[in-house]
Amino acid sequence: MRRGVYMTIKKHFTWWLVALFFLLNAGFVSAGGFKTKVVTTSPITIPVPEDRFIKITNFTQEGGTERGVVRVNVGGDAGGSANVLTATRIDLSTGINAQNFPEIVNRVVIAGPAEVRIAPVIGATLVITYKKELNEGSGEETPPPVVVTPTPSGSATPGVTPTGTPSVTPFPSITP
Repeated sequence: MRRGVYMTIKKHFTWWLVALFFLLNAGFVSAGGFKTKVVTTSPITIPVPEDRFIKITNFTQEGGTERGVVRVNVGGDAGGSANVLTATRIDLSTGINAQNFPEIVNRVVIAGPAEVRIAPVIGATLVITYKKELNEGSGEETPPPVVVTPTPSGSATPGVTPTGTPSVTPFPSITP
């Protein structure tokens, strides 16, 4: 009987741990290298090192009257900052931007070094999905180039000498 009680407590404790894990990590989800962050009250900053780039595949907004934007501060020699992406509204019922047709979700790729910033919008929930990758492509190292130099394989003197002269029969002969 004690064993049954212990298993019940253990089972409930496991479920509480799973629930607590999901509640604590609700603002951050990751799948296959992609990360999703939710912006409601505090801004987020995503640093992009020099040897990487960031691919933003989804930036949506629900609620609020103003649009959320992705602002990029570019480091290095270029310098400067710009808004590169506006949020796609999924709740089209409020504000000046209320529309009757769905919007297109745009994507953007930003090379490092850069700092991606998303400020909160009053009354809105912003969701961004992104992935950081190496600048060299799909994360694989580029193989070194193969250098081919032509080298002579034969000699300049002919290696074949004629062994005989061909005989030509000018008229066919009839053989019985």
